[in-house]
Amino acid sequence: MFLELDGKGPQYAQLARALQAAIREGRLARGARLPPTRLLARDLAVSRTTVLAAYEQLRAEGHIEGRVGSGSYVAAAPAAAQQETPATEIDPPSRYARRSRRLQHLLPAGPRHDMRYNLQYAHPLINPSLNEIWGRELAHAAAHNALEDVDPQGLPALRQQICEHLARWRGLVVGPQDVLVTHGAQQAFSLAARVLLDEGDVAVMDEPHHFGVHHALATHGADLRAIPVDAGGLRCDDLPATPPRLICVAPSHPFHGAAMAPARREALLRYADDHQCWILEDDVDAEFRSGTHSSPPLRAAAGAGRVIHVGSFSRTLLPCARVGYAVLPAALRRDFATAKYLDDFACPAIQQAALAHFMESGGFERHLRLARKELQARRAVVLEGLRRHTGRQLEVVDSSAGMYVLAWLRGHDQAFCEALIAYARSRGLGLHPVAPHCAHPPARPGLLLGFASLSCAALREAMQLLGQCLEETRPAPPALARAWCGAARFAVS
Repeated sequence: MFLELDGKGPQYAQLARALQAAIREGRLARGARLPPTRLLARDLAVSRTTVLAAYEQLRAEGHIEGRVGSGSYVAAAPAAAQQETPATEIDPPSRYARRSRRLQHLLPAGPRHDMRYNLQYAHPLINPSLNEIWGRELAHAAAHNALEDVDPQGLPALRQQICEHLARWRGLVVGPQDVLVTHGAQQAFSLAARVLLDEGDVAVMDEPHHFGVHHALATHGADLRAIPVDAGGLRCDDLPATPPRLICVAPSHPFHGAAMAPARREALLRYADDHQCWILEDDVDAEFRSGTHSSPPLRAAAGAGRVIHVGSFSRTLLPCARVGYAVLPAALRRDFATAKYLDDFACPAIQQAALAHFMESGGFERHLRLARKELQARRAVVLEGLRRHTGRQLEVVDSSAGMYVLAWLRGHDQAFCEALIAYARSRGLGLHPVAPHCAHPPARPGLLLGFASLSCAALREAMQLLGQCLEETRPAPPALARAWCGAARFAVS
């Protein structure tokens, strides 16, 4: 414990004043346990009598209280600690900071406990039994693994398990040397921006897209170009004549629902090879696509040597795990590993070992099969609820997405979308627009209805409430409505 004695008067009085200052400044919080007198005397090189006298003075003044058989505790709430010092506004200290400030209001919000039904996309299915299972795996990993530094590229055992998982579930055959373990998919996107792009370099994204990819590239200073998708996926004919450095796509599970057509996959790979572009493939949560046939990843195709494949366990296992991976072309392995080392050295070894053992034991695959079945049941409930309660006010996109449903508003403008979201929130229903996933205002308003985090019973109630909100919503006055529904324009220079 850090205490600075002022050297004025008896030592017990100096110690009492130092402890008072620690309480007043918030270094000792209300209810905090003070060190035992013997230990504090030893640490400060004073007699125990001095510490006892100081504690007695503080107790008499009401600053601390004694508990029989337990010790001494801070009794008074520090006034200074309760006041938050306002942040001082300064100019952005760098170009990176300037760009990041333009995106700060778009950062994902934490859990909303004020809404009974939050249809937030990217909130994964939570299996309560996983908490206990994951706790056991962490304890096992701590007891059976060497507590030493790990390779920045990732624990070999985990990289091997990722390879086996990709081969079984995604038809992608790679070796452990191709895999980089990351802190979720978001770090993989950020590393790709740093390794592959300089400020001002052109990067292409499909539209709509995952905002996490956009944020990583925009903050890095990329010149972003959005290319709309249609029923066949990314329109390769719209790729710029001047080739970009990076093309970001989600060919197996784009937001609009349809996987990229085989002919366009071939065209995209050919374009990247001819123009020496890199392709960043977002394959997050592709294991949960519904239907009998899952579209293979772009990286699994012949001639995919310029594809960086990104996946994550944050959606498929536990969001708090924050473990993802990137499958890298051989030419980029060393550059990505170095960037990872400079960013955070490596992901925690115990967590990696726990996940590797969970996968090796078959526990992860059992979880995936159960979760996939449950998500299909929840999706069916949502689709039936939309059909029953929303009539023709919503146009539901027929897709096999495993964790959300995309629905466009029929006959309504952006002002109505804004009013609907606000009114639904007042009723305890969290609705979220498609617009933040677009670089340009969409032609019509839409909702991204995430269903993974709610039970079937809760989803039935949520769909009924959505129908009521659609009937009862009145558009906000045009002067108060936003230009488009809840989205920000992503012009970043």
